Amino acid sequence: MASAVAILTALGAGFGMCFATGKAVEAVARQPEAAGKIQTILLLGCALAESTAIYAFVVSLILSGK
Repeated sequence: MASAVAILTALGAGFGMCFATGKAVEAVARQPEAAGKIQTILLLGCALAESTAIYAFVVSLILSGK
């Protein structure tokens, strides 16, 4: 059960990062002069999404008892 929670959370984080990356590419295509600001916000958002996946992995390890 714990591994299923980790897998679902990792899938959610992956889809979220893919969506954010796609939107960032669209934003840069519309306004190339704002690429620096968009990249900064994108990296911050991806880091937060990735940390959610890591926290879920740690919780699943704790719940599985290994």
